[in-house]
Amino acid sequence: MAAAVTVAAGLSTRWLPGGLARDALGDALYSVLVYSLVVLAAPRLRPVLAAVVAAAVSFAVEFEQLTGLPATAARHFPPARFVLGTGFSAAD
Repeated sequence: MAAAVTVAAGLSTRWLPGGLARDALGDALYSVLVYSLVVLAAPRLRPVLAAVVAAAVSFAVEFEQLTGLPATAARHFPPARFVLGTGFSAAD
């Protein structure tokens, strides 16, 4: 349930005025979603370890954007941009 609410909140940020605040909110909600999915996949994981795993996944996804693979995936399957992003941003 938390993951569904987080996805809905994240998608709703697309209707906010653009800028750093909207981007930061989207990034935060993405990380919350990753954390929720880690806890869903491994419910016995300690919260701190789940946070470390979620942060590692979030960083990996962001740094993968340096390769251009997520942008290519988004061109072939547009919803992939919500999961993988399309371009690297150090602010993310």
